[in-house]
Amino acid sequence: MVWRLGIEYTVLAAISAAMLVIADLFMPGFRLDRIGTTSFVGVVPSAVVLAIVFGALNALLWPLFLRAMMWVGPALLFVSVFVASGLLMLLSVTLAPVADFDGPMDTTILALILSATTSVVSGAIAARRDNTYRMMVVRRHRRSTSGSPSPAEAPGLVCIQIDGLGHDVLRRAMSSGEVPTIASLVSSGTHSLVAWHTDWSSQTGASQLGILHGSNHDVPAFRWYDKSSRTIAVFSDPACNAERERERGDLTGLLADDGASRGNLFTGGAQDNVLVVSRMKGARMGGGGTGYSGYFIDPANAVRTFVRLVAEVIREIRQNLISRRRGIVPRVPRGGIYPLVRAFTTVVETDVVVAAVIGDMVRGRSIVYADLVGYDEVSHHSGVERPETLAVLRKLDAEIAMIHAVAQSSERAYHLVLLSDHGQSQGTTFTTRYGETLQSLVLRGCALAEASDRPMHGGGAEGAAYAAASVGIGSADSAESGVDKVVVLASGNVGLVSFADNPERATREWIEAAYPGLIAMLICHPGIGFVLVATESGESEVLGEHGSMSLETGSIVGEDPLAVFGHGALDLIRRTDSFGNVPDMMINGTYWPDTDEVAAFEEQVGSHGGLGGQQTRPFLLHPAPLPTPPGPIHGAEAIHRILMHWRTSPVGP
Repeated sequence: MVWRLGIEYTVLAAISAAMLVIADLFMPGFRLDRIGTTSFVGVVPSAVVLAIVFGALNALLWPLFLRAMMWVGPALLFVSVFVASGLLMLLSVTLAPVADFDGPMDTTILALILSATTSVVSGAIAARRDNTYRMMVVRRHRRSTSGSPSPAEAPGLVCIQIDGLGHDVLRRAMSSGEVPTIASLVSSGTHSLVAWHTDWSSQTGASQLGILHGSNHDVPAFRWYDKSSRTIAVFSDPACNAERERERGDLTGLLADDGASRGNLFTGGAQDNVLVVSRMKGARMGGGGTGYSGYFIDPANAVRTFVRLVAEVIREIRQNLISRRRGIVPRVPRGGIYPLVRAFTTVVETDVVVAAVIGDMVRGRSIVYADLVGYDEVSHHSGVERPETLAVLRKLDAEIAMIHAVAQSSERAYHLVLLSDHGQSQGTTFTTRYGETLQSLVLRGCALAEASDRPMHGGGAEGAAYAAASVGIGSADSAESGVDKVVVLASGNVGLVSFADNPERATREWIEAAYPGLIAMLICHPGIGFVLVATESGESEVLGEHGSMSLETGSIVGEDPLAVFGHGALDLIRRTDSFGNVPDMMINGTYWPDTDEVAAFEEQVGSHGGLGGQQTRPFLLHPAPLPTPPGPIHGAEAIHRILMHWRTSPVGP
């Protein structure tokens, strides 16, 4: 083993020396000393000496640099990595004065090139398969683990959530060759693909809370108004998510006892968390729910991720220009910081999470649950099956291929489970269709039109909020409502209206007395499918333009307002109506079944959060030997029970 390490170090030093020689030729700001001769051959000894010194310092000092960088905050992480690499090169030249630089930029660039080259070559040396990067990551984790994991009798469970990918969209992607890895799992017969049905709140917060903690009770939407505290709760806020977990402290989380949570909103009871929102409040990058340090322990990862991040920003700008030039609709604005948000979700989050999952399998972790959010974010802005969205899906399929290959070669056997938390439904937004936001419409109906120019909560995809939380920026939604009499929130194609001056749940009679004509105006609007409201009799009603339904009895007056939303819609609405924090009026946007479109109250081409279309039909792809209950699967809590059963009663692979 020692001689193998010696050979590897020699090869790495030789390649680094070769890179230094090449840099001497092509980098004007870098010059190697000529030793023993004035000819170009004289740079070789200098290159060898500098390569050996830089490699040794990098191995010895980089972990110390990383610990220091954990204090600067994630927003400055890339800059810190580059500065640290430059300092290592300056120290190398100081200890071995065989080269000159024109400036610090040349020093940093050369250091990063050497770090990236040696890391990739190290992976290539270790690789016995054709995926160099995968083996590089595996090798690094094995080096950082004391000993090898013992083969376990029970196979572990690796659950990869592809955020926002609907069942029908996945089936079409499999047929068209967009996701060859996933398609091969099904076609080979090793895995089975089924659909499941979300709750009314078809969004990540409700689904993950149910899947990871076993209960998503009292979760009406992605954001809602809490009358008791006069605040807005939102799932992109670490403090809010931590509170949701505390409320479920008596339940056994899916990831309790040797589980790992990666890229999720919640821990699921895991003590080991990476990019988990509920653990991000006040956490430095190296601790809490962030966990960047495990990924950036290798400076080559910073280079690789940074290059891919820049490429993704450029790609988004180009694709946006093409979309506008071709007049593709529906379309929403994609400027501002969105290119950076897209790059974070599709590159940084994916790289960090996948590397963490690979490390978990190398260590023999019993269960891992990871969320890959890139498809969901791009779908919100580009559309459910647009070319740029499917390109992201292809990249996620490649990441799954890497994870699957590691699972097959791990010392512990693993079951690979793929699933989504919800789907997405597409359509032109409410604001674009009708020229005003839902908030403006409601305030106009309340004769409060002078306040209708206030910015509406929930005006964008949750990816931006997730990215903000991951770099220590709090949620703008989670704030006191102040003196606002009427609070209007949006969660996809669901709207929530709360009357802050009424401490109890407002009834239909109270609303009609306080704001005459408001309910009638809303239910007659072409962009509103139905409105849920309580009555003084103690029952609640679903109101549509041409009919109403009693929640208690299911009796209908006039036309059925839920006819286009499917057979199970009434049960879903009944469940939400039982929540203690249900808003005074809960509004579901219109669904047009002929075109399979909705009109989101947020500015999203692809949206989710309510009823209508593919947003309520995510997928579950699991190893064929693992049993699922007969009949349809309804609700995130049912997925929790299935995964818990698989974890506690595993079947050998």
